[in-house]
Amino acid sequence: MRPPVTPVVAGEDVMLPSDEIWLCDLDSGTWEWREITGDKPPDLSGFCGSHVNGALYIFAGCDSLGYTNQMFSVDLTEQHYSWQRVTDTVGTTPSPRNKHSCWVHGDRLIYFGGYGCKTMGEVRNTSSASFVVEEMSWTTIGNALFRCWGWNNEVNVFDTHTATWSMPETQGPVPAPRGCHSSALVGNKGYISGGVETAELDMFCLDLGTWTWTQFDVSQSCTPLGRSMFTMTPVSDHTLFIYGGLGTDGNTLNDAWQFDTQRKEWTEMTHPHKDKPRVCHTACLGSDNDVVVFGGSSNMRILMDSVAVLRAPSQDHCRDVFIFQTQPYSLFRLCEDFIGRNPELFGKQLNWLPSKLRSKIEKRVAFFSSATPVLTA
Repeated sequence: MRPPVTPVVAGEDVMLPSDEIWLCDLDSGTWEWREITGDKPPDLSGFCGSHVNGALYIFAGCDSLGYTNQMFSVDLTEQHYSWQRVTDTVGTTPSPRNKHSCWVHGDRLIYFGGYGCKTMGEVRNTSSASFVVEEMSWTTIGNALFRCWGWNNEVNVFDTHTATWSMPETQGPVPAPRGCHSSALVGNKGYISGGVETAELDMFCLDLGTWTWTQFDVSQSCTPLGRSMFTMTPVSDHTLFIYGGLGTDGNTLNDAWQFDTQRKEWTEMTHPHKDKPRVCHTACLGSDNDVVVFGGSSNMRILMDSVAVLRAPSQDHCRDVFIFQTQPYSLFRLCEDFIGRNPELFGKQLNWLPSKLRSKIEKRVAFFSSATPVLTA
């Protein structure tokens, strides 16, 4: 089964419902639809989802009424999924926003950046270096008459055990306020890249123990084009893998790169998916350090006039999943895939395998024998 995609209806972008979740078995390439009941979130775009200790948390985003700073969670270890609104938190909740990112470190969710709104009072109490006002409006929010929209580079921490919000004081060269960037965690260090209009892709690192920022000084001779709305995935204890995005040249990209955090070097990767440019997609780590890419758009369209820059609704949304191999496979993985591709060579011998291994092989057979495979290796 493949997940439905209906992000554009009658020429307008729509947000997918929050009362369902889709699970993909990466061994067999099959999808499973699950219903989520409970206190469900509004239908959101630009929110940030994170998995910690068996629970999925989503924070902020944009709904039909505007920007939000609500948080919801669902326990994925339960048989029946049910949304819970996260309330009775301690500390100051971050301002409403979307297009932010999150590191999961221990039992903490550490959010960075994004685009959203603040009251004039909040802006006065915020450093001009951490919130860039893009526009203002006259409105009434309690006793506030002005509301400001803009980009931020704030670091906000949510402790899932104590339901406490905090904002640590950071040191070092802070990244410029941004959203639509990518982030990744390696050890106790969080990495931030892109999301700003720079010619080359930048890279920053935040030590989550000392809260100290470091900006990488990378040779410009081999650096990816600046971009936003791409993915960055850790594939080893010192390597980050990026794919796609919307380039500063206005094109939807199909290039893949690895960044070595020890050598501070970019390396462009050759890969078989040049026909799959992607923007606004997701990526996660699969088995054997595979990078699994899902969804997004193959051709984002930007409309520009003298007043505004707008994203046009596009029918080029994707629902396929494809895989990047980032390291040589083990002999065991090679054998699994060979048997999966050629089950007829082994006949009844497959029944002699232990049940757990036989189940795994049967999934690989299903993966490779599918007439229209969901995944492409």
